[in-house]
Amino acid sequence: MGFFNKIFGRKKEVLLEPLDISVLEVDMHSHLIPGIDDGSKTIEESLEILKEFKKLGYRKIITTPHTMSDYYKNTPEIILSGLEKVRKALKENKIAIELDAASEYNLDADFEGLIDEGKLLTFGDNYILFELPFFQEPPMLDTIIWKLQTGNYTPVLAHVERYPFWFKDWERVLDLKSRGVLFQLNINSLTGHYGPDVKKVAERLIDEDLVDFVGSDCHNMNHIEVTKAALKFPYFHKIVKGGKLLNNQL
Repeated sequence: MGFFNKIFGRKKEVLLEPLDISVLEVDMHSHLIPGIDDGSKTIEESLEILKEFKKLGYRKIITTPHTMSDYYKNTPEIILSGLEKVRKALKENKIAIELDAASEYNLDADFEGLIDEGKLLTFGDNYILFELPFFQEPPMLDTIIWKLQTGNYTPVLAHVERYPFWFKDWERVLDLKSRGVLFQLNINSLTGHYGPDVKKVAERLIDEDLVDFVGSDCHNMNHIEVTKAALKFPYFHKIVKGGKLLNNQL
């Protein structure tokens, strides 16, 4: 049947007892600084979400607002200023969870200039989280990867399972991995939240041991609820129990 077997007619997925994900310790992809992208709208919403992360067992959240030249024109100054406001609110409300910030950079016309200027927010060991447009692979992708690496950054590709142009081009996925690009997978992809094709790709990435980080990509409380549902899915159990994720090193 090829890579994408027909969804209909398959046996219903057997769910497991909820996974204890406190072993992950850190979530490294979310949108929880209010009012600067398509994520949290208010401080109150951010606090509500962060309380749920704490209940799930996370000790630290690295939130990553979008930086996009044509829409979310965030700068390190804007992001870090918002970070301090949320940190202050956490302290005032006695919510004991560590909060840091980087950014999810869109590989658009301005990204190369940001690399040249050194105006990038990193996390962990000089990691840079970046995403691609969903309609086609950018022609400058390899150049950008090279520039990041020669600039002493480690590129981390956000939600690699969600790019339709690679659904039938697995060799390109493997090629990027061989070039030293780290892969982040969205937890909610494992539930079918983004559709069955994305779910299948996510599972294949896990089967082939290609995932370095898992992230919530949380924008709102609905995403938290989907993440809670993911705790019962076998492939989430598989990747967390595999012990090779880098989340807890951040």
